[in-house]
Amino acid sequence: MATNLLAAGFPLTVHNRTRKAEEPLAAAGAARACSPADAAATAEILCLCLTDGAAVEDVLFGPQGAAAALPAGGLVIDFSTIDPSQAQACHDRLRPLGLDLVDAPVTGGTEGAKAGTLSVLVGGAEASVHRAMPLLQTVGKTVTHFGPIGAGQQVKAVNQVLVAGSYAAVAEAMALGQRLGLPMEMVRQALCGGAAGSWALEHRAATMLRGDYPLGFKLSLHRKDLTIALAAARAVGLSLPLSERVSHLEEELIAAGHGDDDVSCLMRWFQA
Repeated sequence: MATNLLAAGFPLTVHNRTRKAEEPLAAAGAARACSPADAAATAEILCLCLTDGAAVEDVLFGPQGAAAALPAGGLVIDFSTIDPSQAQACHDRLRPLGLDLVDAPVTGGTEGAKAGTLSVLVGGAEASVHRAMPLLQTVGKTVTHFGPIGAGQQVKAVNQVLVAGSYAAVAEAMALGQRLGLPMEMVRQALCGGAAGSWALEHRAATMLRGDYPLGFKLSLHRKDLTIALAAARAVGLSLPLSERVSHLEEELIAAGHGDDDVSCLMRWFQA
């Protein structure tokens, strides 16, 4: 995502808690900052993409946090996936500093991030979203504004429920076909064009069948996101039995050491 912003001509200063990750961007022309505060000090727009809500709060409000250094009038675009209530809380802490926040979680995996074809799910004030739009349209092919702060995170929760069901269903179906002794690549191709067709079937089933799980989105991160979705469902009195079951499968795989594998490693559960 940062590479695409740089290639589009945006002046870019980068900071990563894993400092080595900054090096390719620096080689491509980005400036490097030694801390979140240093990165924010001269910025008009600050973009975050972090693993979870605790990391977002630390980068914004912790020691050497960006919020205190970002000049008044600054805008924070948070591409992270966090709880909608936490997005609202961050927004409320930024407003007295003269800052605004747009929550903009993305979907499309590392492939979409590299290609600039992500779907960006946006929540925030109309004026702030308009201001952010040139950057959002650089990292994403589809940018949709759903409503106020937290709305983007709510839509991402819906997305992760769909991901849970579709990946688990593809893994289960591929496992069944293998046990039946079917020519599974032929089966996969035939089903892609029918009612069972899905992104997961088209892009992940073949690698599942080979026992190969190229990283698009870590299982541990999806488990974190699914926890957010399940909490959102409980808050409105809704039971999500399929997502609950997938959550348990993911817990077992993470406990077995597969948390850094792609979500498609759900197939491993059927091969145990």
